Amino acid sequence: MPYLKQKGWHIDYAPVLNEADDRIFYTPSAYLRKAWIVAKGYIGRLKLLRSINSYDAVFVQRESFMLGSTFFERRLSKANTKFVYDFDDAIWLLDVSDANKNLSWLKDPSKTQHIIQLAHHVIAGNAFLAGYAQQWNRTVDVIPTVIDTDLYKSSRIERQKEVIIGWSGSQTTNKHFKLAIGFLTKLKEKYGDQIKIMTITERRIDTNGLEVEYVSWDKSREVQNLDQIDIGIMPLPDDEWSKGKCGFKGIQYMSLSKPAVMSPVGVNPEIVEHGVSGFLPANEDEWVECLSTLIDSPELRTQMGEAARNTIEQHYSVHAVKDRLLQVISAE
Repeated sequence: MPYLKQKGWHIDYAPVLNEADDRIFYTPSAYLRKAWIVAKGYIGRLKLLRSINSYDAVFVQRESFMLGSTFFERRLSKANTKFVYDFDDAIWLLDVSDANKNLSWLKDPSKTQHIIQLAHHVIAGNAFLAGYAQQWNRTVDVIPTVIDTDLYKSSRIERQKEVIIGWSGSQTTNKHFKLAIGFLTKLKEKYGDQIKIMTITERRIDTNGLEVEYVSWDKSREVQNLDQIDIGIMPLPDDEWSKGKCGFKGIQYMSLSKPAVMSPVGVNPEIVEHGVSGFLPANEDEWVECLSTLIDSPELRTQMGEAARNTIEQHYSVHAVKDRLLQVISAE
C-alpha cells in the first residue's frame, strides 16, 4: 500500500469485521452477537455501494461479505469501477472454523466461482488457485503471497543452549499443528532439554501431553516472537484445501533467515528447495530425520537460513511483486 500511495493512489479500507468483531466471530456460540455483527456489516456494505463509482478500482480479498450471497459483488461488476478479486485459499471448498461449525449452512463455497465470473480481473495466490479461476475468467494473474522484508528482518543473536522448533498459526489452522505431535514427541524423547517447542497462535492447543511453550499471537510482537525460533515447521495434510494454501508460515520463517521444514504439499515445494533452504519431509520418519539434522548442526541452520532469506527477497517479497500489482489495478 505505501508503494501504491507513492504512485499517486489514494486508498480507503473497508473491512467487514473490526478487531473486536473478529474475536467474537471465532468464539463458540455467541449467536446473538454474531447476528448483530452480520447485520451491521450488511448495512455498512450497502452504504459503501453509494460511493463505489467514485473509485478507479475496488479490490476484494476473498469475499465482500461473510454469508453465501454475491449481492455486493454483482453490484461491483456493474459499477463504473474496476473490480479486482484476490483469493489465497481453496475457498470453493467448505472449511469452517470449529467455533462456527453449527453455522456452516450459512456459507456457500460455490459463490467463489460466481465472484470470479463477475470480476474484471482475478489475482490468485498460486498456480493451483489460478487453474481453478481460469475456468471462469480469462483475466487471471498469479501473484504469490508475499512479505515485507524491510519489516521481517532477523536481529536475533544465537545465545540459548536449546534449539527452538517453532510453529505459527491461528485458531483456524491449530488443527494442523496436531499433525506434528507424533514426530515432535519422538524428537523430545531423543533430545530432551536440548530442544524446545514453541507455538505462536491465538489459542492454546491440546498437545496430548507434549511439552510446548505457548506464545499468544500479538501483531505488535509478531516479528520478535517468530525471531526467537531456530527452525520453523509447517505440517499439512495432503488434501485439496492444503493444495490451495500459499505457504505464508514458511515465508515468514524464511524471511527471518530460519530454515523451513514443510510438508511437500501444494505450493510448498516451489517455496522451499529441499536440502538448500529447508526440507520437505513426506512422512513421520523423514520429519524426525530432517529436524534431527538441523538440531545437530548450527552451521547448517545458518547456511539454510541465509538461502531461505535470499529466496524470499527474490521471489516472495513485497518488492518482488509490487509492480505486477500496480499493473493489474492500473490496466484498462
